[in-house]
Amino acid sequence: MSTNQAEASTSSGITRKKRSARKPKKSQIPLGILLIIGIFTIGYVFYNQSPKLAMLWFFGLAFGYILQRSRFCFTASFRDPCISGGTTITRAVLVAIALTSIGFAGIKIGAEGALDMAGVNPIGLPMMIGGVLFGIGMVIAGGCASGTVMRVGEGFTMQMLSLFFFVIGSLWGAHDMGAFWNKFNENAPRIYLPNAVGWVWAIIIQLGIIIMIYMAAVKWQEKKLGSRD
Repeated sequence: MSTNQAEASTSSGITRKKRSARKPKKSQIPLGILLIIGIFTIGYVFYNQSPKLAMLWFFGLAFGYILQRSRFCFTASFRDPCISGGTTITRAVLVAIALTSIGFAGIKIGAEGALDMAGVNPIGLPMMIGGVLFGIGMVIAGGCASGTVMRVGEGFTMQMLSLFFFVIGSLWGAHDMGAFWNKFNENAPRIYLPNAVGWVWAIIIQLGIIIMIYMAAVKWQEKKLGSRD
């Protein structure tokens, strides 16, 4: 037997010993059953207090599960086209925005005060600074709000740190918004498309822009990766 064959045989024997020394994986089925029982028990307690609270509990769990399984993240939708050229998540975000735009329009049209500007924030200096800082922060932290919360549930230590400072920054911003930042919004414009062109054209323009960005995302990935998938 040659030296190389002897070394390969020894290495193979060590590998088999390591595999045999590993402990067999424990079944997680009992833990899964206990988890399901716990989820429905908490849901039942919430339902006795308020049916709406129980609905929010199950909706939050379903939303978190979908986020975790799909790896849906707004940060990745902006980051991936620049780093890897992939636009799969970008296109998923665009589809989500299109669906929510239609749903939001239906809710607003059916409600009183459909053209109310009360919830429309002005496009001023605070929004611009906040957008830039948030964009930089979410790329460094590796996740937006939804992505951060989802990864905290997975046990990522860095995301726990990000969530802590996310809360601190949000509280600080809410505290200073009225006392300091609002003075920069006094002459800032408020743009509410339905108020300018009506609901029908607002939806058409919104969906048209989304479709154009979607097509551009497809072309970008084809150029960078040579594939749409």
